[in-house]
This record gives sequence, structure tokens and C-alpha cells, in this order.
Amino acid sequence: ARSLHAKYPALDSPANLPILLSDYHALINRQYQGDYDAVVLLADLRKAIEMAQLTGRQRQALRLVYEEDLTQEEAGKRMGIAQNSVSEAVDRALEAIAEVYFYWSHHREGYAINGGL
Repeated sequence: ARSLHAKYPALDSPANLPILLSDYHALINRQYQGDYDAVVLLADLRKAIEMAQLTGRQRQALRLVYEEDLTQEEAGKRMGIAQNSVSEAVDRALEAIAEVYFYWSHHREGYAINGGL
């Protein structure tokens, strides 16, 4: 099983994913400093996003909110949609990504629900 920081709870819950996503920039920096856990977290996150088969709107909303650090209102303006539509896109994306982590945890692919990652 993968050994990751206790800071990140089990990622099979949409409620827990924002903790990881809010640290996206810090994880990028840590990976370049040789932090293997950051490399693993980012690689798994990228794979989970890929496997979640997000819509273009969901991907764009995640990118704007978590990678570009825009508020949902700012992201909505950039996307030409209302803030509540951005919120819905992010929520649906988090649900889909969490389902991938849930699948991994139940198929012994490195994750355990009750013990974190």
C-alpha cells in the first residue's frame, strides 16, 4: 500500500478531495524537491481525473478553481456561466473522481477507506 501523509484523508469521498486539491501548488513544488509522496499523490490524482471521464466543463471548472486559484464566481465569468453552474460542475467532478478512488480502495489498488490512503 502507498504510504502518504495523514493530512490527506481517504480520497473516496467528494468531501475530502478539496483538501488535496487545495494543496495542488504545494504538491507541485514538493515533487520538484524530491518528495516521492507528492509525486505519487499527483500521479494518482491525474490518473483518477482521467478515469473519471469528466466533461469538458467539469475539467475546466476544476482547473480554474484549483490550478488557477480563481473563485467560483471568477471561474464562472471566465467560462461564461453562473457561479452556481461552476459549483455544480466542481461537485459532479469531485463525485466522479471520488468514485475512482473508491473503486481503487475496494479492488486493493493501494487504497484503504478506513485507514486513509
